[in-house]
Amino acid sequence: MRARTRLAIGAVGALTAAGLLTGCGDAGSSGTDAPQQGASGAGCAPVAGDRLVVLDDDKKLQNTDNIIPAVNADAANPQLVAALDKVSAALDTPKLIQLNKAVDVDRKTPEVAAKEFAAANGVTAGIAKGPGGEIVVGAGNFSESQTLAELYKITLTAAGYQVKVQQIGNRELYEPALEKGEIQVVPEYAATMAEFLNTKANGQNAQPVSSPELEKTVTALKAAGDKVGIAFGAPAAAQDQNAFAVTKAFADKYGVGTLSELAAKCSGQATVLAGPPECPQRPKCQAGLVEVYDFKAGSFSSLDAGGPQTKNALKTGAASVGLVFSSDGALATG
Repeated sequence: MRARTRLAIGAVGALTAAGLLTGCGDAGSSGTDAPQQGASGAGCAPVAGDRLVVLDDDKKLQNTDNIIPAVNADAANPQLVAALDKVSAALDTPKLIQLNKAVDVDRKTPEVAAKEFAAANGVTAGIAKGPGGEIVVGAGNFSESQTLAELYKITLTAAGYQVKVQQIGNRELYEPALEKGEIQVVPEYAATMAEFLNTKANGQNAQPVSSPELEKTVTALKAAGDKVGIAFGAPAAAQDQNAFAVTKAFADKYGVGTLSELAAKCSGQATVLAGPPECPQRPKCQAGLVEVYDFKAGSFSSLDAGGPQTKNALKTGAASVGLVFSSDGALATG
């Protein structure tokens, strides 16, 4: 879907590009391997199909990685934050999927996709004018972040600011720039940013502060931000986090719409779980599926983290269920 610097990480923390992965598999493995956790029963063989659907995480394995604006505290006046919050109010996950589809599938630029979304959803209506001045909105080095940054530019421009978007790179680069005021705004992800600030302050083995409950995650995030001069606006309903997808044909054949149903009906030898090599050990991937849902796949296919290999394996009938990202444009239904 895009070059990513961020995955939904929960307890692991966001430290390096490699450390961000919360995917699936044994390091260095390839092909289809037996997972560490044994599976009994028949399981559910893969079913090919063009349409992918995400299974509902009904027991809240993943933490709350909702989109949230991060703001340098010195720039965070009420009018500026209110303008950013207009974007949050307009975004839910289906709309974020459509935004990503516009860029990653339909090949529109982030700027064009953002302008179309803003016009269709009235994000500039009722925005109060702020004191003005120059604002730099930072963006990560993947298209979703760039599109969100363009949306922030639109609302901040409507609030009377002179705004430019600057692609900076990964969080290790843009977070210090945000602290220093070299950039004033950046689109963030609540649980991931909370753990990034937590581990930056307290070390890699710090007790996790994010939660499957959004209010708790945002409270921890704002407390961590206060210590380094970063404020946060309102979180959007939209999330971009680890998710598990099957084909629509698979879901219909086996009658599964949730991860609980997958575990109850499809634990067994015929079930193939696909994802990146780290998955069996990661608490937000196969290890978490076993612990939270008692889901046991018959085999594991070591591919990629929500990328074309995993999605192709699902669509061609080589995998039953695979790790994807919940806002992937490939999940769009229209």
